Amino acid sequence: MRKRKLSRGAAVVGGGLTKLGLFKDRNCKDFFAEAFVEMADSIDKGFNPRDIDAIYVGNYSNDFFVNQSHWGPIIADLLGHVPKPVTRTEGACASSALAFREGVLAIASGLYDIVLVGGFEQMSRRTTEEVAEGLAMASSPYEVAAGFTFPGVFGTMATAYFAKYGADREALFNVTIKSHNNAPLNPKAQFPMTIRDFMNARIEKCRKKGEPVPEWRDEKDFLRDPIVNPPVAWPMHLFDCCPISDGASCLLLVAEDIAKNFTDDPIYLAGMGQGSSYSFHAKKNLTSYEATRYAAKEAFEMSGLTSKDIQFSEVHDCFSIAEIVHMEDLGFFKPGEGYKAVAGGLTRLDGSIPINTSGGLKTKGHPVGATGVAQLCEVWLQLRGQAGKRQVQNSNLRVGAAHNLGGTGGTCTFTILERR
Repeated sequence: MRKRKLSRGAAVVGGGLTKLGLFKDRNCKDFFAEAFVEMADSIDKGFNPRDIDAIYVGNYSNDFFVNQSHWGPIIADLLGHVPKPVTRTEGACASSALAFREGVLAIASGLYDIVLVGGFEQMSRRTTEEVAEGLAMASSPYEVAAGFTFPGVFGTMATAYFAKYGADREALFNVTIKSHNNAPLNPKAQFPMTIRDFMNARIEKCRKKGEPVPEWRDEKDFLRDPIVNPPVAWPMHLFDCCPISDGASCLLLVAEDIAKNFTDDPIYLAGMGQGSSYSFHAKKNLTSYEATRYAAKEAFEMSGLTSKDIQFSEVHDCFSIAEIVHMEDLGFFKPGEGYKAVAGGLTRLDGSIPINTSGGLKTKGHPVGATGVAQLCEVWLQLRGQAGKRQVQNSNLRVGAAHNLGGTGGTCTFTILERR
């Protein structure tokens, strides 16, 4: 594969993310306006919104979730952007990562200098069953015909991984506990609670009701209990699955030659890639994604970096097994070694390569159309040293990345940002 190269570089100069959660009384215009205001306030030297040349927004399926499509013009009108161009991108859970990619390409082409990219989704107005149906629309027709929903897809992957590498459910526990330990450090997280917090809350509830108090020895004992952590699609249990979420995210992208007009500390795009995968019926390997490996190869070749240069990363952890598989496909660990790395603490906030410092999709939340840019917001904050209590403690933090997967693996992006 020839080396990909942009003819003009791009930089992130501002970012915004809403609190993620369930907000039935609000709408996506509220969410995006909130993210946009935070983004504007984050730009050190200020900017005029009227200078935005184009907008790219990711949204998976508000057509289904809120019975409203054609969201591009709605966002343009909301921000006073009319009559300039606005484009909606759709790639299931990777929808806004595609918006980011299109924004970069628009700048690289020389057509635009200042581009707003973002994403949003509102899922809470549908029942859990309806949301599962809506998300399953991102599967292939073959998977749908077989009765697969996403927990079933990743349950199949986990079963295959266990059989191939000798892992078991404790490998999933380790991912869940690690992610929940990061969540309370993120004020935007939907579930800012550790697993021990959940455990203690349940014990206190039993005490108040005069019910028998569970005798869990630790977090793993809690996660083994099918009463509090019931199976969804074995071996996926409740705490292995990301939540239904609402929210929005956005970033301001500018040509790198004008980035210092907005901030003295821009974060530059180093490399990006996009790949596709086979549906499950045609996959030769159920423990790997062609899309992730291809996207990573493109990004590394564009940047001139390798997996060893990535100091931390947001990784698409829609289910706990996904984080393990994706880390291996990205080259952070060898196949079959990812679950051991998590068990050894290598992916913790104080580990050698922190993964999902935000808490990940599992605890931060997963409003699918917003997720890709939300991940990049976290990378941007970390590289600027503005991640607060969850800041990676590395005095030379220079390179971070975000991996975003759409559907059952059909769309994948990998983006590397760097501080120069």
